[in-house]
Amino acid sequence: MSPNTAGAVLMMASMIAFVMNDTFLKLTGGAVPLFQLIFLRGTLATLLIFLLAHSLGALRKMPSTADLWLISLRGVAEVVTAYFFLNALFNMPLGNLNAIMQVVPLTVTLGSALVYREAVGWRRMSAILVGFGGVLLIIRPGPEGFTLWSLYALGAVLGVTVRDLITRRLSRDVHGLAVTLGTSVAVMAGAGLASLTQPWVAVSGPSAALICGSSLCVLAGYYFSVQVMRTGDVSFVAPFRYTGLVVAMIVGFVVFSEIPGTLTLVGAAIVIATGLFTFHRERMLSRR
Repeated sequence: MSPNTAGAVLMMASMIAFVMNDTFLKLTGGAVPLFQLIFLRGTLATLLIFLLAHSLGALRKMPSTADLWLISLRGVAEVVTAYFFLNALFNMPLGNLNAIMQVVPLTVTLGSALVYREAVGWRRMSAILVGFGGVLLIIRPGPEGFTLWSLYALGAVLGVTVRDLITRRLSRDVHGLAVTLGTSVAVMAGAGLASLTQPWVAVSGPSAALICGSSLCVLAGYYFSVQVMRTGDVSFVAPFRYTGLVVAMIVGFVVFSEIPGTLTLVGAAIVIATGLFTFHRERMLSRR
């Protein structure tokens, strides 16, 4: 498997994990205050990540000072992303939110070209732009559909872009689980401080089960999102972020009875086609 193919698989796995995490959180239905919910999820996820990292020896080598700063900055970006994304999650349809998040492949690719001078061929950029056109068919931006929560979603887009560009800068000596642990600790600490501004409530059995499921999914999502930015070309793996849109639409229909319209389905088909085209072209280049 080439680095680009591995990166594509990691990106798709990351998106599926994050959509399932969002689904578990949304299913709590506001029974637990937002910051308490994220703190509890973060505590369990951090414990699981620490145990996994320790058992695999990921924490034996201390990162360099430069890498520690990058991990810290990445954690801040993740906290900002979580704040904006989760507020939007509880106030707009899951499919619509994930559709707006599909701006990220374009912003990350452009950021990579500007910051790291990574070469972006016209075919890859065309695939990203065509996929983004499919996203526009889904969200159909306009004054009547653009709400405060849409702005929150765009704030999450900015946070993810900064996070991924920082991840690209990390040295290869840093284990992915060490970065994952740093991210989880940052989100847990931020949510813990914010939770002091809200009254806590008792957690029911069903809510506790959903929080546990969310913790497992966010563990996988964090780890895969770290590894994907260290594998392959950003311009190649970026379009596979659109996987999250398709999965979110399916989950939204099956779990939340969110029925997509015709333009939404056409846009999703375009998004899928761009990913398949990019993947097929990479396979052809690998054979050559």
